[in-house]
Amino acid sequence: KLKDKIILKNHIEEINNLDELEKYIKNSKECKLKNAANSTVFADGNPNSKIMLIGEAPGADEDKLGKPFVGRAGKLLDKMLSAISLNRNKVYISNVLPWRPPSNREPNSEEILQCMPFIQKHIEIVNPSILILLGGTAAKAILTTNIGITKLIGKWHKYNSLNLKKPILTRAIFHPAFLLRSPQYKKVTWQDLQEIEIEIGKYDKNN
Repeated sequence: KLKDKIILKNHIEEINNLDELEKYIKNSKECKLKNAANSTVFADGNPNSKIMLIGEAPGADEDKLGKPFVGRAGKLLDKMLSAISLNRNKVYISNVLPWRPPSNREPNSEEILQCMPFIQKHIEIVNPSILILLGGTAAKAILTTNIGITKLIGKWHKYNSLNLKKPILTRAIFHPAFLLRSPQYKKVTWQDLQEIEIEIGKYDKNN
């Protein structure tokens, strides 16, 4: 118990590892979504990976199991990763919001703002070389833009933070849940994935 008291930080600025951040989020009272959720969905995959994926928020399956992307959209995400020789052991996956919005509705701007310090700190600690933003909500929130996902896909962006030594190369792609509803966009996403694969290859060659 004493150990828990020591680890639990009062301010997010004081946090410098993932265990502390997870504890902080689980104990936070900033966002009311937490009250209706079964689980705080923190992350999955390899925290030492240089590739970080960020989605919108947990769905029903994720809320039940406490892991991101474990439902139908998660299975498609696994296939998408596999297509460019990746899997969950080679990437790190989280969401902008750690709690499921009731009935899987879209999170509102207030909820996103309340949870932004969590994901910003998450990115800062993992410090990936490539960020992949899954869907419009994640793309708008992380890139702090009002531009829609259709205009953000197909090009590279930079994620900047005062606490990062250099900007992170960032790619926005369609969310797997959207691709399940609109399979005609899978071709566009495949092009994005191929571009991501090229960048990963460059990173691997230089490191």
